[in-house]
Amino acid sequence: MSKKADLFIIIICSLLLVPLALFTSGGLRIVLSLAFVLFFPGYTLIAALFPAKGRLDGIERVALSFGLSLAVVPLIGLVLNFTPWGIRFEPILFSLLGFILVMVAAAIYRRAKLLPEERFAVDFGDAFSRMTANWARLGRWDRLLTVLLTVAIIGTLGTVAYAIQTPRASEKFTEFYILGPGGKAVDYPREVILGVSSQVIAGIVNREQETTTYRIEIDMDGQNVGQIGPLPLQHEEKWEQAVSFNATKLGLNQKVEIRLYRGEDSETYRSLHLWLDVKER
Repeated sequence: MSKKADLFIIIICSLLLVPLALFTSGGLRIVLSLAFVLFFPGYTLIAALFPAKGRLDGIERVALSFGLSLAVVPLIGLVLNFTPWGIRFEPILFSLLGFILVMVAAAIYRRAKLLPEERFAVDFGDAFSRMTANWARLGRWDRLLTVLLTVAIIGTLGTVAYAIQTPRASEKFTEFYILGPGGKAVDYPREVILGVSSQVIAGIVNREQETTTYRIEIDMDGQNVGQIGPLPLQHEEKWEQAVSFNATKLGLNQKVEIRLYRGEDSETYRSLHLWLDVKER
């Protein structure tokens, strides 16, 4: 068995996951994804840091692999957060793949510098032989408990895979917001001039799981000063546009209410407001 068999298996599984993750769905994708995120990064890092056998045994390497993976993956996400790509599926997938391949290359290089008998290797044949020998020595009740434990682990993994593959339907809602004239949640108008048009940016994001028609009405101090719509939006579609209104009378702390309606409903679905001081020119 090659001294690098464990690393080659990780490379093959990681490269196999990329097309599976991008173009398919299903159980195999979920199993590989769990290993890709929770085990491979930590295992390859351990392999690069400790290329020689004797420093860590197999159980310690497995345990540390899970722990280091849980530390490495969030750090990669943190770095991506400060890049133009952001924390999205494709950047995370290829960043993890790149990290794993770099660690594998470092591990292969460091193992190559050691004598063959000093290199860490996973002897799959020996592990299987020892497992078979241990099974033969077990009593009837020990074998039964082993089988039950194995079934419980497989059942747990299957339940997790099923829950991931068939998530609950997302909550239905609509995002409704207003921004200042600069397109940010700051610098909202506070003082306006009578008869001069004022402006904010209104936005709608449809999360209703179906195509929904909206309309917007604007009231100022109880008087309707504008209406927009109908606005048919598909699920996940976003609408954002400047909304203008004119003050019709002088006064302090006049309430500008921007109301959102769905379809032909007469009941307000969402409501936002501003307080304005209207002064003379």
